[in-house]
Amino acid sequence: MAIFSVYVVNKAGGLIYQYDNYVPRAEAEKTFSFPLDLVLKVHDEKVVVSFGQRDGIRGIKFIVLADPRQSGIDGLLRKIYEIYSDFALKNPFYSLEMPIRCELFDQNLKSSLEIAEKAGTFGPGS
Repeated sequence: MAIFSVYVVNKAGGLIYQYDNYVPRAEAEKTFSFPLDLVLKVHDEKVVVSFGQRDGIRGIKFIVLADPRQSGIDGLLRKIYEIYSDFALKNPFYSLEMPIRCELFDQNLKSSLEIAEKAGTFGPGS
């Protein structure tokens, strides 16, 4: 299983953090012709645009793109929320709605993603 990316979006819709965890090696260059044939699914009159989204602090959204077979995404989102509140919000140099530039946030997020990929789940004591 794999966790591909983690995004944090502020309440205005701006991307304040992006981490690409899994970058597959491209063996051949791929080209696309335009326009692209995209299919969007409508569910309850809403367009489904992301997998593993959690509304957080004051409208901050945490988005995880992962393999559909990856288990424990809800626990991982709770852990990312906890890391954000511990290492970004408690940082005296961080301003809300601004990009997250915190070494401890990066380190803890990476270790949490590694644990989630190896174990597959996040328990209450993680």
